[in-house]
Amino acid sequence: MKIAMIGTGYVGLVSGVCFSDFGHEVVCVDKDPRKIEMLERGEVPIYEPGLDTLMAKNVEAGRLSFTMDLQKAIDGARAVFIAVGTPTRRGDGHADLRYVMAAAEEIAKAAKDYIVVVTKSTVPVGTNRAVREVLAKANPALDFDVASNPEFLREGAAIDDFMKPDRVVVGVQSERAADVMAEIYRPLYLRDFPIITTDLESAEMIKYAANAFLATKITFINEIAALCEKVGADVKQVSKGMGLDGRIGNKFLHAGPGYGGSCFPKDTKALARIGQDHAIPMQITETVIKVNEETKRRMVDKLLDLCGGSFNGKTVAVLGVTFKPNTDDMRDAPSLTIVPALVGGGAKVRAVDPQGQREGEALLPGVQWMDDPYAASEGADLLVLLTEWNEFRALDLTKLAENMAAPRMADLRNIYSVRDAKRAGFEAYDSIGRDGFGIAE
Repeated sequence: MKIAMIGTGYVGLVSGVCFSDFGHEVVCVDKDPRKIEMLERGEVPIYEPGLDTLMAKNVEAGRLSFTMDLQKAIDGARAVFIAVGTPTRRGDGHADLRYVMAAAEEIAKAAKDYIVVVTKSTVPVGTNRAVREVLAKANPALDFDVASNPEFLREGAAIDDFMKPDRVVVGVQSERAADVMAEIYRPLYLRDFPIITTDLESAEMIKYAANAFLATKITFINEIAALCEKVGADVKQVSKGMGLDGRIGNKFLHAGPGYGGSCFPKDTKALARIGQDHAIPMQITETVIKVNEETKRRMVDKLLDLCGGSFNGKTVAVLGVTFKPNTDDMRDAPSLTIVPALVGGGAKVRAVDPQGQREGEALLPGVQWMDDPYAASEGADLLVLLTEWNEFRALDLTKLAENMAAPRMADLRNIYSVRDAKRAGFEAYDSIGRDGFGIAE
């Protein structure tokens, strides 16, 4: 089947490449000539492990191509996916649907034969019905259906998530559209992966409800971690004890500096706004948003304590700036709260991140970028572990401590332990929800 994919951002590119690996003919469309030129050269504009290899394989097989010509992409296609951005609208928390609606109008004007227009972007409840109205108005003669197919891809593991999903959610209004979507996902049907077919509104809601719940788990354990620090409990043991309960599960119970990324911040805000619009306040979600921001600010207080109450004149080595490992994504990352606080307080900040420098240079002015953690720690007054890249999980702590002018560590991902830090010669160590020790101890 021929498929058109509008948008070559994270969702669109990963989905397009994976659909082509299913055996479909996929044409990815984007208005940015630089992106299309990069893709045609075989260069991937985002970092996602394995994506470059899979893309090259399917381009070579003739199943995957890239273009700025929407008409060319849609001709002969049975389905066209909308995978454009839906960022938080400034001022009111709503998802900005301008790009979705613009894409729908352009599809209607370009399509000639029956087509299923599939919304892959994360959109508020009711959006797909609005897309139907836009399509019908732009081309009253067009024979089409609308479907909702939200994505559930984890950055850093997106290909595996697409090929071996926990579930695929498809919202449709007709059997004809359901048949097209079943054909698209036939390889997953054959391998018995769960595929849930619902109405449009339920499919839209599943996405928001799932992300809000996961954000709630993260925020809950971060709040428990703050209490653990006061009462002398160890949040890692608490998380393990909770996670062994089958009703709770151990995923997303890792304390840290707060959630970030392309989904949780945007989707929790959008769900809260949807609730407000329908006079059903999402009080839990609203609290999650508030507590998550407080968690990030609490990290700054930890660093300030380790620096003796002032960042001024201190040299701080920050390991990791992306919101999680195995991605170059810095959207709403904790580093965007923590690093500016360091720089604004007068600290000299050296940052190391395997993939984050390209985005970080624009988002974190005043930072010196380095490639090596040991070089970054030379003469430093504080070492901050902010993203749990594998490269930072087995550092020579003794070497780091010896390099530093004042060997102090803020382990904001609980990679190491008090015992590790003391043995290595650190004079102060703090983490999340566990015992630490100060300079005088």
